[in-house]
Amino acid sequence: MIFKIRKAVPQDMPQVHALITELAIFEKEPDAVEVTISELQQDGFGEHPAFQCFVAEVDKNVEGIALVYSRYSTWKGKILHLEDLIVSQKMRGSGLGSALLDEVVRYGDQLGVKRICWEVLDWNEPAIAFYEKKGADVKRDWDVVHLTEDGIKNYIATLKDARI
Repeated sequence: MIFKIRKAVPQDMPQVHALITELAIFEKEPDAVEVTISELQQDGFGEHPAFQCFVAEVDKNVEGIALVYSRYSTWKGKILHLEDLIVSQKMRGSGLGSALLDEVVRYGDQLGVKRICWEVLDWNEPAIAFYEKKGADVKRDWDVVHLTEDGIKNYIATLKDARI
């Protein structure tokens, strides 16, 4: 099988969105995807892109993605966050995931980051095994914390404006 790993372009976002939706279904969260194709195009390719996306292309179809963005660690300095590495179900086991992760690691090295980080669901043993085989340290003693959009609004509503 011949495939190509490249930086995404705005025209890829419908296929990227479809893969994001496929992942949400796999992760048992079929209704969780709120981002739109238009938002992906705007947020990833505007004047100040919020993310970088790499795609795995097979026969002119996007069959995998790796979406990353920069973060900063108070302990380490510049880090790269891998938000999602997704390979279509029909292409899993084909080497696309490895090739995408390779590209992310190369990109992080070019940026001079001190760490590349991401999350994996604790029940996704195939993904955990894949990452550990690649040399990643899966931190099983950390919990992920999210404050949702509604949570943010509720939090703000409870604040008293004590700013001087």
